[in-house]
Amino acid sequence: MRSRTSSWFETKIRYRKTMEDGMEKPVTEQYVVDALSFSEAETAITEEMAVYISGEYKITDIKPAAYGEIFFSDADKDDRWFKAKLQFITLDEKTQKEKRSTTTYLVQAGSLQGAVKHIEEVMGGTMIDYVIASLQETQIMDVYEHHAQKKNSEERNDVPEYEQNAE
Repeated sequence: MRSRTSSWFETKIRYRKTMEDGMEKPVTEQYVVDALSFSEAETAITEEMAVYISGEYKITDIKPAAYGEIFFSDADKDDRWFKAKLQFITLDEKTQKEKRSTTTYLVQAGSLQGAVKHIEEVMGGTMIDYVIASLQETQIMDVYEHHAQKKNSEERNDVPEYEQNAE
């Protein structure tokens, strides 16, 4: 289980998909991409979907995601995405009252119970008190992370300069 914080955009793309029976059917699918702007999100989803789509397509929606962090699963069976709202509980030192702040996450899991397990796995390592306020399955098909291209093909030298000169 790993988590990644970034600027995420939810995108919807409409195209003609070849079904298992060989027939083509118009579908609209939702994907999440890692991008800094709307135009970068459009470019990212176009590049990622180019492999799967032959023919015309239309990007019907791009909007900033309500979550900033995604919990990715390494298990092959975890092929669904769940939106989780967690309420973090803090104590106001002045008034001695409980304060709750809500944060939304996207969690990859195979089932609702699996999503709860993954949330507990990630959040269990923290000292923060929280409750799962809501957990619902989304229509998201996949999440595409941004992978920066290396500017040059030289190998990176991670040895500090003071150690390089000692040789």
